[in-house]
Amino acid sequence: MQLVIVESPAKAKTIEKYLGSDYRVLASYGHVRDLPPKDGSVNPDNGFAMEWENYADKAKQLKAIADLAKTADRLILATDPDREGEAISWHVQEVLAKRKALPKDVQRVTFNAITKATVTEAMKHPRELDTDLIDAYRARRALDYLVGFTLSPVLWRKLPGAKSAGRVQSVSLRLIVEREREIELFRAQEYWSVTATLEQDGTPFVARLTQWDGNKIDRLSIGNEADAMRAKQAVVDGRFAVQSVETKPASRNPPPPFTTSTLQQEAARKLGFSADHTMRIAQGLYEDGAITYMRTDGVQMDSSAISAARLAVANRYDASYVPDSPRQYQSKAKNAQEAHEAIRPTDFTAERFGGGDHARLYDLVFKRALASQMASARMERTAVDLADGTGRTMLRATGQVVLFPGFLALYEEGTDDSQDEDSRRLPRMREGDAPAKKAVDAEQHFTQPPPRFSEASLVKRMEELGIGRPSTYASIIKTLKDREYVRIEKNRFFAEESGRLVTAFLERFFEKYVAYDYTADLEEELDDVSGGRAEWQSVLEAFWRDFKPRTTEVMDFKPSEITAELDIFLGDYLFPDQADGGDPRLCPNCGEGRLALRGGKFGAFIACSNYPECKFTRRFAQPGGDGEEAMPEGLGKDPETGLEVERKSGRFGPYIQLGEGKEAKRASIPKDIGELDLEWALKLLGLPRTIGTHPETGEPIEAAIGRYGPYLKHAGKYARLQTTADVFETGMNAAVVKLAEAAAGGGRGRGAAREPLKILGPHPRTELEIKLMEGRYGAYVTDGETNATLPKSIEQDALTLEEAAQLIDARAAQGPAKGKKKGAKKPAAKKPATKKAAPKKKAVTKEKAA
Repeated sequence: MQLVIVESPAKAKTIEKYLGSDYRVLASYGHVRDLPPKDGSVNPDNGFAMEWENYADKAKQLKAIADLAKTADRLILATDPDREGEAISWHVQEVLAKRKALPKDVQRVTFNAITKATVTEAMKHPRELDTDLIDAYRARRALDYLVGFTLSPVLWRKLPGAKSAGRVQSVSLRLIVEREREIELFRAQEYWSVTATLEQDGTPFVARLTQWDGNKIDRLSIGNEADAMRAKQAVVDGRFAVQSVETKPASRNPPPPFTTSTLQQEAARKLGFSADHTMRIAQGLYEDGAITYMRTDGVQMDSSAISAARLAVANRYDASYVPDSPRQYQSKAKNAQEAHEAIRPTDFTAERFGGGDHARLYDLVFKRALASQMASARMERTAVDLADGTGRTMLRATGQVVLFPGFLALYEEGTDDSQDEDSRRLPRMREGDAPAKKAVDAEQHFTQPPPRFSEASLVKRMEELGIGRPSTYASIIKTLKDREYVRIEKNRFFAEESGRLVTAFLERFFEKYVAYDYTADLEEELDDVSGGRAEWQSVLEAFWRDFKPRTTEVMDFKPSEITAELDIFLGDYLFPDQADGGDPRLCPNCGEGRLALRGGKFGAFIACSNYPECKFTRRFAQPGGDGEEAMPEGLGKDPETGLEVERKSGRFGPYIQLGEGKEAKRASIPKDIGELDLEWALKLLGLPRTIGTHPETGEPIEAAIGRYGPYLKHAGKYARLQTTADVFETGMNAAVVKLAEAAAGGGRGRGAAREPLKILGPHPRTELEIKLMEGRYGAYVTDGETNATLPKSIEQDALTLEEAAQLIDARAAQGPAKGKKKGAKKPAAKKPATKKAAPKKKAVTKEKAA
């Protein structure tokens, strides 16, 4: 028996169909071990020795692999053909060796596509594990660990509220923050354009003013309305005739097939996919055998694929769309990962594959790859100059005519921002023609700041600077979102205050390590390791020699010294110039003190120098910190105690406080309260509210507001209420009914079984109905047996049936969650059912345990 190890169950299922009965294919479910998240996992004093730890949730998979490996004649490691895939194979081999379950014959096999032909051919050409790729993985993993576990504690202690920093993550964040600074410093400049709408032979076209009163007109030449009106009148008064017609032939060549980064960019532009979502969909297409491996920097295609693409073009169009010779694309690849093929379909006769987002992404890959082997587009670009009788005022019209579409008949690459104006169509004109003047317009414009990054333009910029590598872009962007250092509005990145604060700290105290050139040079060194041109421990030693002393030096600073430096560094942002020319640091409360950045228990804030006499504060880079004043607001006095009731803002949002000091009573302010007044405040401070005694049990029923919203409580049982008003308006009869409904719903949470947010339809493989639900920790999908959390990268409104099914399949494949294992085993022990029925039984038990 020959044992084959791959990463995913989908890949295992596909490959097992291609191999004979002598093969068993098992999935490792990704990495099986990692550096434990604790100090000492990497020891710089011992040659950067690493302490690896098996993932607890992979124990079942590792046992199954080890049990079969003991009886196997040969172990074939067939994980993905890149650095991470090589590392997974190495980890599996190491774990089996420790368990004394490693067969004598161990071989490594890679393939760029999961088709029967490529898999069976790869099995004929095994090799040894690539030690250079493994060393590159170890170097990269150790480097990221050392940065994270050395720099993050400095952040936590010296910059309260900061969450983490990372080697590439922080540099990527700096890009977004610097773009934000550029936008803030930008000052718009007014300019005017003058255009004339003309008509020749019944065809209208637009010409712009290029010369006025003998002077050449650039975009910013006309800067005010008065000049614009005079220029417009000159065009109105002039009689224009064609002075020259310049026609130039032009051609456009098709872009190469997708690499990882260009796929992420184009999917963001044309499909609105995040980088993370694109990679998950591409992974599914690869495992289904539809496309080649999706982590690559290569733009070349296999010769057989080129031939198949050229044949597909000829069948779809005609011979004129097929270039005379095959197109060959070359990349600047330096390491093994970059030597892979570009991303392309495995079968050029299959124009469609899958459904939903899978079908949309496949269509993009198919058209791009096919277009790369099509003929160039041929165009004719025309520029027409028109002059008035004096020759001192001139107009220009430009246009473009596509003579032969070539690859444009199938595919045109998207752009991040506005396109040029040369694509207009012009009528045929000759020298001396005098087109009819229909209208003249003068339009006001303002120069625009550089646009904020979209995911596509951010990935493009990172690739240009050499920051990170394409296979890491998705995880980098996801980390920035998860840390809430950035937010996305209308598909553009906005830097949050917390992101600006962390970036300022790193730029001020660790400038070298967030420098673009330094980060790119370090990436080059890691590439040299994977190419066998450098030794991994030497790269780490050179980095650690300077990095460790710097972190020690910064750790010796007092937090007040850190905030004082950041107060200066961020001064222009925190205290922008006032429109009236006043002092931007003058306290608006006392009118005497000066404002400055301070650090507190919950993070940074702006405070007055006259504290404690003046208690003015303004949050900065804290949850809910929106830059507005956070001074207490008096609501009145409690008629019973005579104590002041104040509205305040804290770490977790706005709240009400009655009294001062340790004896003060506090209550959070629910979001569904319109206008907070003293009456509402006293009601909230008086919670929980006793509704009365339950008629059956004689125990009290209470209404209150908890962490997850308003609820009823009775004898340790809960029922959910819908609004804050319900807490004060629900009577005895309604409360008894709600508690009974909650009990009938199986005791899930604090209410009856919830209504689904959306019914998506039957599971494509099990036919169980899939629903989108709102849970205690966010949205999730369920088929009644398995619940799967909806990732933040997937919008609820855009969720497709196939995506939901894949989330459920992936969750089911992981087995029972922690803490539910014990409950899940009991039914299986009572009834040793078939393999097909056992998971169903476990899943039902798991649901009850929840």
